[in-house]
Amino acid sequence: MKIDKIEQKDRTGKDKSMIKKTKIGMLSRVKDYVKEWTVFERIWLLTFTSVNIYLFFALGDTWIGLTASLTGMLCVVLTTKGKISNFYWGLINIFAYSYVAWQSKYYGDVGLNMLFFLPMTVPGIYYWKKNYAKVNSSKRVLVKILSWRGKVLWFAGSLMVLYLFGLFLKSVHGTLPFIDSTTTVFSIVATILLTKRYSDQWFYWIMVDVWSIVMWIYIFLRDGNQVSMLVMWTAFLVNALYGYYNWRKLERLQRSQYIGNERIQNARAYNQWQ
Repeated sequence: MKIDKIEQKDRTGKDKSMIKKTKIGMLSRVKDYVKEWTVFERIWLLTFTSVNIYLFFALGDTWIGLTASLTGMLCVVLTTKGKISNFYWGLINIFAYSYVAWQSKYYGDVGLNMLFFLPMTVPGIYYWKKNYAKVNSSKRVLVKILSWRGKVLWFAGSLMVLYLFGLFLKSVHGTLPFIDSTTTVFSIVATILLTKRYSDQWFYWIMVDVWSIVMWIYIFLRDGNQVSMLVMWTAFLVNALYGYYNWRKLERLQRSQYIGNERIQNARAYNQWQ
């Protein structure tokens, strides 16, 4: 009987020790993860999350709208940091935001999220994993920039498509059809450039964010709700401006590190990367 009690006590002690080690390990990982965030990123996320939650309770916004806003903010700030986890938070945002957009009759946004963003998550994760490397002791995606010819071709092509798509949305009586078309087409271009790791994506995201703010101001003034969407897109705009700056800095840093002494690990050859 005494032996059984001693064995049971030993097992209990081992279990407690394992639980303690697990907690310490989790806290250590969280601490290391947070250390990678700049002061701007921490303030940005804390500020807009706080505003979002306050307005949710103050104005009686919807839970699905709050979910879309919070997951969307996590997605974009992780994209800015070049972290592959942005795609996983983006999946939640896709479903939540599509529901809110459908209720507001922004059919272009619904189609964009369910027919494009959702399937593009798969190649996005695949290509980022193939071009994920350690830079300054932190793993990030390898980034690059379009040539001037590429910039002109992408922009001219997107203008042609958004005009034609705007005519279609107008024919089905969508809300603000040409603005909806602009955000949809520019979002498609930005997502393709995001998947291919071009820093030029941020120019298109900035345009998307500006016009999306206009769209949701209209809904807020008309219906008095979905303020979470307005906060989300405002946060996206600030993040996109920072994202452009940060990705250009990452591109220069990665280029200098690779050319200098090949310190970027697990990357393809520099000419293949570019």
